[in-house]
Formats: sequence, C-alpha cells, structure tokens
Amino acid sequence: MLLSAKQDWLGNIRGDILAGIVVAIALVPEAIAFSIIAGVDPKIGLYASFAIAVIIAIVGGRAGMISAATAATALLMVTLVKDYGLQYLLAATVLAGVLQILAGYLNLHKFMSFISKSVMTGFLNALAILIFMAQIPELIGVTWHMYALTGFGLGIIYLFPYVPVVGKILPSPLINIIVLTSLVYFMGIDVRTIGDMGELPDTLPIFLWPDVPLNMETLLIVLPYSVSIAVVGLLESLLTANVIDELTDTESDKKRECKGQGIANIGSGLIGGMAGCAMIGQSIINVKSGGRGRLSAMVAGIVLLILVVFLSDLLKIVPMAALVAVMVMVSIGTFNWVSIKELKTNPTSASVVMIATVIVVVWTHNLAIGVFTGILIGSLFMAQRLSQFMYVDSKYDDASDTRTYNVIGQIFFNSSERFISFFDYKEAVDKIVIDVHRAHFWDITAASALDKVVIKLRREGADVSIIGLNEASETLLDKFAVHDKPEEIEKIMGGH
Repeated sequence: MLLSAKQDWLGNIRGDILAGIVVAIALVPEAIAFSIIAGVDPKIGLYASFAIAVIIAIVGGRAGMISAATAATALLMVTLVKDYGLQYLLAATVLAGVLQILAGYLNLHKFMSFISKSVMTGFLNALAILIFMAQIPELIGVTWHMYALTGFGLGIIYLFPYVPVVGKILPSPLINIIVLTSLVYFMGIDVRTIGDMGELPDTLPIFLWPDVPLNMETLLIVLPYSVSIAVVGLLESLLTANVIDELTDTESDKKRECKGQGIANIGSGLIGGMAGCAMIGQSIINVKSGGRGRLSAMVAGIVLLILVVFLSDLLKIVPMAALVAVMVMVSIGTFNWVSIKELKTNPTSASVVMIATVIVVVWTHNLAIGVFTGILIGSLFMAQRLSQFMYVDSKYDDASDTRTYNVIGQIFFNSSERFISFFDYKEAVDKIVIDVHRAHFWDITAASALDKVVIKLRREGADVSIIGLNEASETLLDKFAVHDKPEEIEKIMGGH
C-alpha cells in the first residue's frame, strides 16, 4: 500500500505538475460558467472546484481523474437556488455528499455493470458533442481574431508534440495557453478573456456551516435535490473513472471513489461551494497533458485557488480562444470516431442503443437521463433476444404412452408466453414428463407459466412430472409455484 501511495503521488511529478497547471487554467471559465447556470456568484463554483479537486486527490479512488464543479450537477440546482437561495444549496450539497458516502458503503457502484459498451460509447459521443456545443457561443458574433487565434491554438496543440525534445516534455495545451495569452497581451488584440466571464474572488474560502433551520421541513426541501445530485454525480464520476481506466490501462477502486466524491462534496458545501463530480473533459485534458497521479488533481485545485485569489490580474488576460482550442481538442479526442464506421457492422440493437443515448443526452443536457435511457433500451433488446433462444421440443414413447417435453433456454417474463405455447394441451396421453435440465426459471412470471402448463395438462387427465430442475430454479419454484400445492390451487380456482 505504501508503494502504491508513493507511486500515486511521486511517480510522475513533472508530468502531474504541468498537467495540473493546464487543468487549473481550464477550470476557471468552466467553474464560472457552471456557477452562472446554477444561479449563484462565480466564487461559489470556483471555491467548489478548489475544494473538490484537492479533497478527491487525497480520498478518491481514481488517480489522475479530475473532479470539480460540473454542468451536470449545476443544472440540478437551478430551481433550488431560485426558490430557496444559496444556503439551501449548501445544505443540499452536504447532504448529497452524505448520500454518496452511503452509496459507497452499500456497494451501489456495482450497478455500473448494467452499462453496456454501446451505452458507454453513446455517453462519450454525447459528451463530446456537448463540450463542442458549449464552445459555440464563444465563436458567435466575434471578430476574425477569435477564429484565427482558436485555429492557431489548435495548431499548437496538435503540432507541438512533434517538436524535437521539448515537444515530449511540455504539454501542448499549456504551450497553447502561454503563446496565445502572450500574443493577445503584447499585440493588444481585442478578444474576450477570462476576465470578461465574471468577477473573481479576492479572498480565501472559510468554513461556513449552511445557515438553514435544522428541522424536517429543511430536510424535505433539500432531499429531492440532494438525491438527484448524488445519483448524477456518482454516475458521471464512475463513467469517467471507466474511461480513464481504459485510457491509462489501469484499474480504479469504484467503492472508494463513491466515498471520495461524497467527502469532497461535504467539504465543498462547508466552505461555501456547490456540489460537483468527476469531469470527463478535464480528466482527458489531464491525461493527455501527462497527468497520471493524485498530484495532478492536487496541483489543479491549489493552482486554481492561487490564480483566482492572488494572480487574478494575470489570469484575467488569458484569452477565451486558448481555452476554446483546448476544449475543442477534448471534444475531438472524446468522440469515438470508429463508432460511426461500426454503425454498419454492429448489431442493429447496439447501434440503436448508442444513438438513443447520444440523442437523449444532447437533447436534455442530462447525462444521467441519457445513460438510463440507453440501459433501458438495451435491457429490452436483451430480454427480447433471450426470449428467442428459448424453445421446447418433444418426443412420444408409444410403449409407455409418455410424451416428454425437453425445455431449452431461459424462462422469464418475456419468454413465458412462448413457453406456454409449445405444449399440446389436447393430446390424450397417459403421462407427460417436462425435462428442464437445459432450462432456467428466473422470476415469478416463469413460475406462474409453469403452473399454467402443469395445471392445464393435469386437467386433461395426464400424469405430469418435472425433472432436471437446477438448484436456483427449484428454490424459486418451491417458493412461488403452486402446481404441487393443492390448497393454493383451490384458492386460485375460487375454492374456500
């Protein structure tokens, strides 16, 4: 464990520090923008980004991942802030953190296994589109200088890595920010800068317990918002962790990440910040800039605070063109371009799930709704496919006047009617054997289907027996099936 901690903090010092600086600069306009979305002062988002980034670096489960104030959580706060004000938002932030810690202890991260590759691809593609769309307002109604600077910045980002020696040492997004800021400042180019985004705080954050009544009324007000923030925050954080796992070919502790996100949000709420979660865009910037360890998130948070409180005059002159170029790079790198080609080769169901996830996320600007939609559609397709793999064949033994039905496949809510239809209820035979060695009964609908089959066949005078039940199916049927329980059948048929 000591070796792992040393690697997380000291295994990539230069890369983590440089990447953290890039992330810190890129966090500023986003934190301000997310504060505006939520309807609060810009310092609320900036303090949140500082607190969450620093705390998650220590307690999070994914080294190299950046967490801060995000649009996904900011969108959920609008009504609360409008109706009840900032203090209730801070209370909701603290409660959301408590719920996320509880989710960690309840191992709710395991539900991530329901997210298929198609949903993950759709999530990434939608996020790439949203990141790109968020840059469009910066490119509307501006002079040609903005376009020229953005294009120049993209050129630096993509070409600087090919420069001998230094191209491999310094992250190109940071060089882009330095070069464009120098050009704008020394040449006096009139373009929008970070200083135009809003007023930056000039004091350090302080401990601040939310000024709300500690009673049931307050709890009922903030609980719905806290639950939404906790769910959306964990979903985006765990999805981002999966993406960074793949990018770095490493594994992360999802349970620890849930708890870490909760602790970070509690810390944010207690210094006057809003709730947040992992940021896939900033995390990719971090990784692509060379960040791999916990040090990069720590540096990002500390440098962010230093920039906005002590070096605000310097920060204010950074042109938005430099940050737009970085975010366009992120959107291009995030989008899975191969998925477009795979639309022709992947199963139709997989393509539908991916496209539906993209459309819903982009339409609603809510990653959670889009992902849940993808999971739901994918589950329906899976249930339909599984039901088609179930069939029943039969053979008749004339010597013993016995019909044996061999059931193969999965019997559950979507295949139960098909299962019932395979049997001939009018055939006059002495004995019927239902062989389920190669079948599995999954739910109470399957148990009910078997009841219908057995009761119908016995009603026609056949001696019906069931053989080959596996242990799980037998346990289910013992609990819910009634075909071997005369008193229950009597109740069903209307007896007393």
